[in-house]
Amino acid sequence: LFLSSASFAQKDIDYDEQTWFGYLNQTRFTNRSGLWLDLHLRFNDNFLGQPGLSMVRGAYIFYLNDQNRLASGYAHIVQYSATEKSPNVPEHRLWQQIQWFEKKNWLSLMQYVRLEERFRRKVEANELISDYSFNYRVRYAMALTIPLKGKPGEAHTPFVFINDELMINFGSEIINNYFDQNRFFIGLGYQFTKNLNAHLGYLTVFQQFAPAGTFRHVDGIRLFVFHNLDLRPDDR
Repeated sequence: LFLSSASFAQKDIDYDEQTWFGYLNQTRFTNRSGLWLDLHLRFNDNFLGQPGLSMVRGAYIFYLNDQNRLASGYAHIVQYSATEKSPNVPEHRLWQQIQWFEKKNWLSLMQYVRLEERFRRKVEANELISDYSFNYRVRYAMALTIPLKGKPGEAHTPFVFINDELMINFGSEIINNYFDQNRFFIGLGYQFTKNLNAHLGYLTVFQQFAPAGTFRHVDGIRLFVFHNLDLRPDDR
C-alpha cells in the first residue's frame, strides 16, 4: 500500500466524511456455544448528512477454548442511495471466521481472519434487477486495547483502542479491485463493567472501487459499544 500510494495522485479519489455507530454482542451459553449479533448504522456526507449503510449480522460461535473461537453466520446489508433516482442496494452475505485473543497485564490483543461470500443485487437503468453480483472477500483485523490504569477488561477502566483491518476481494467477477479497503481506527474507550465497554474516536478508510483508477478516502467518527455476556452457570 505504501509503495502504490505514490501513484494515487493520478487517480480519481472521492473524499467523504462519515459517522459509524455500532452495537456488537457476543453471548456465551455453554463452554462451546454462543451467538454473535452486530447492529450497524453509518452516515455519509459531512458526517451526518444522509444515511449510508445499515447492517444486521449474526452468527453461531463455537468456542475452542476461552481464547479461541470459530463463527459462521449471515449478514443483511442495505447500501442507501445518495440520490432519489437510484435505488437502495441490498446485500446478502455469508461469513466464516476464526478469532483469537491474547491478554497481558498492560494490553489485550484481538485478531481475526474472516471469509465472506457477498451477493449484491444488480442495478440497471437505476432499477434493481433480480440478478446478483458475487465475490469473495477475506478480512484480517487486529485490535489493541491498552488500559490507562489497571488491567484490560477491569470495570471502570479507561483505555486506548487501536484497530486496523485489511480487506481483499477475489472471485471471477473481480478484475481491478483485488484490494478492497483498509480501515484504521484510534480512539478512547471506557470499560463500564467486565461485560460492557464503548469507544469513540477517529476512523480513516481507503477503498478501491471496481472501475479502474477510482478510490474513496473517508475521514470518520466511530462510536462502537461492545457487550459480551457469559450466561454459563456459576458452578461450571
